[in-house]
Amino acid sequence: MPEIIRVGIVGAGNNTRVRHIPGLKAQEGVEIVAVCNQSKESSERVAREFGIPRTHTNWPELVLSEEVAAVVIGTWPYLHCPVTLAALDAGKHVLTEARMAMNAREAHLMLEKSRLNPHLVSQVVPSPFTSRVDCMIQHLIAEGYLGEINTLDVRANSADFADLGGSLHWRQDRDLSGLNILTMGIWYEAILRWIGEARRLMAMTRVTVKQRKDALGVVRTITVPDHADILAEMACGAQARFQFSAVTGLSPAAEVWLFGTEGTIRYEASSDKLFGGKRGEKQLKEIPVLPHLAGGWRVEEEFINAIRGKEKVKLTTFEDGLKYMQFTEAVTRSALSGTAVSVQG
Repeated sequence: MPEIIRVGIVGAGNNTRVRHIPGLKAQEGVEIVAVCNQSKESSERVAREFGIPRTHTNWPELVLSEEVAAVVIGTWPYLHCPVTLAALDAGKHVLTEARMAMNAREAHLMLEKSRLNPHLVSQVVPSPFTSRVDCMIQHLIAEGYLGEINTLDVRANSADFADLGGSLHWRQDRDLSGLNILTMGIWYEAILRWIGEARRLMAMTRVTVKQRKDALGVVRTITVPDHADILAEMACGAQARFQFSAVTGLSPAAEVWLFGTEGTIRYEASSDKLFGGKRGEKQLKEIPVLPHLAGGWRVEEEFINAIRGKEKVKLTTFEDGLKYMQFTEAVTRSALSGTAVSVQG
């Protein structure tokens, strides 16, 4: 029987309840011993639902608890950095929900703190969108399917029309979400896995619904964009176009196109399938994902295995989390300045 790893949960949002708590409970020798949610009442509800023995009324109390060896952070982005820094200082392993932080500065602080504590595991919950096909795409590129990569086209738009009367969501609240915009960081993380990071970019953004009422009925001004268009120069030499939108009614489902000198690859998000074609062919055809290259959700397993020294974190490291936060911040800097900017600032 492996040594027991005792986990504390800070923030029990939907992803934490649906994925992380069940995923951790499925690991041999893991006990979830404490939870701290937004309120005493919500903490107690989660504790009853999942059989967690202890609740805390504030997160610092949980982080400092001697019975907790690892902290899972399932809060909105505004707490990811302070909880991570406190947990690492307290000698706890950390798994933090995406999006990594509010901005690149916070991501830098988190990475620096993790490097000062190399004996502790630090992991960001990875983008799940493309996990089944990631290794297959990497394999195709490595085998020369595309030839030289020329261009990349990412379109991750909502098929819904703008929600004109809805209340304020945390993703629209700059104080809670920081510089994160829609699913931008999540999709960029997938691109990092396939072809690497961007060097420079130019962005235009807009806010369609400029005011919303918060939970208290107070009218708040919205500054988080609900539509973004981005042109980028990738480090591999390709040129990229990204579009993210919550206001493109009846638009097609999310998809990514990779265009090379010898071939084209298309990823269709709605079916989670790959399609491709080579020079001389007339149309795309489905590319089956080879069984030994098919990925899946194993975040909690990877986290626990890393703590036990069985493997190293690959999805997602703090280094990669910083890269997608640098991209996120560069989009805002470019949109505000109206100029092309370096992704690394």
